[in-house]
Amino acid sequence: MKALVLSGGAGTRLRPITHTSAKQLVPVANKPVLFYGLESLAAAGVTEVGMIVGDTAAEIEEAVGDGSKFGLDVTYIPQDQPLGLAHAVLIARDFLGDDDFVMYLGDNFIVGGISGLVDEFRETRPDAQILLTHVPNPRAFGVAELDADGQVIGLEEKPQEPKSDLALVGVYLFTPAIHDAVRAIKPSWRGELEITHAIQHLIDQRADVRSTVIKGYWKDTGNVVDMLEVNRTVLESQEPRIDGEVDEASQIVGRVVVEAGARVTNSRIVGPVVIGAGTVVGDSYVGPFTSVAENCRITQSELEFSIVLRDSSIDGVGRIESSLIGRHVEVTPAPGTPSAHRLVLGDHSKVQIRS
Repeated sequence: MKALVLSGGAGTRLRPITHTSAKQLVPVANKPVLFYGLESLAAAGVTEVGMIVGDTAAEIEEAVGDGSKFGLDVTYIPQDQPLGLAHAVLIARDFLGDDDFVMYLGDNFIVGGISGLVDEFRETRPDAQILLTHVPNPRAFGVAELDADGQVIGLEEKPQEPKSDLALVGVYLFTPAIHDAVRAIKPSWRGELEITHAIQHLIDQRADVRSTVIKGYWKDTGNVVDMLEVNRTVLESQEPRIDGEVDEASQIVGRVVVEAGARVTNSRIVGPVVIGAGTVVGDSYVGPFTSVAENCRITQSELEFSIVLRDSSIDGVGRIESSLIGRHVEVTPAPGTPSAHRLVLGDHSKVQIRS
């Protein structure tokens, strides 16, 4: 069995972070979200991985390499434009051959992995198996309609009038039957070849399409709110570990990880928190559900429920919360007079200011 991992896409909902970084490499608890998916595939015994890459191909390839550090053998498959999930299957035909495969969206996060699902598919081999979960906003997802017996009878991509609240999770399992289906469909109104249309084609052809409603935790990490929520979930399960330096004037409470080379002085850290290697925290408070990446500097500030990427500094700015701060960012106090805000913001930024 092979895997097809989708790591292209523009990541528009995470701008401006994704103007300069692949969305799949934004870290959760200081580890790129893509890595969690790759580790899940390896744990499920899937070793041959085709990775769909787009404009951020160089960054993805630098981070993942040949896949050996995950126990995988990775082949990169370029996609000139993000033309839909079914298009990814179409262009990966040579790599996939006649093997069964699992398609995994690289910016999705599933607690507990997919080993059980893969084992079940290997045993029963339906033509397609999809994962579903109940969501409060089904209009934002592909949505499945089930009959009274739980059989999949219809799929629709981002419907205006959803027929259920069951959204497709970003993991799909297929036999080679899907290849005829992706060749049979036409682009949607979005100009994309939708995987929901391809699976619907299988249903219409009376193929064996099954579903599993997952009860565990799943998130599409496509926006800041969901990134922070996934970060919170992962941090809650970490074991405390102090490999760096913490002075006697500091207080460490709860599940806190201080990586080797990090220093905490005269500060209070309340977990779950992870402080990356080489980071310095001084005269500050870092509160729950916060991950600070490597080589950052937090001084005379308060930080909570946030993600700070590498090589950034926060100095003397009071309290920051519910924030995603990119790489090489400097956050400092504004001058006291005149009373004004001085901003340098990327495209599609969102700013909240209290006058």
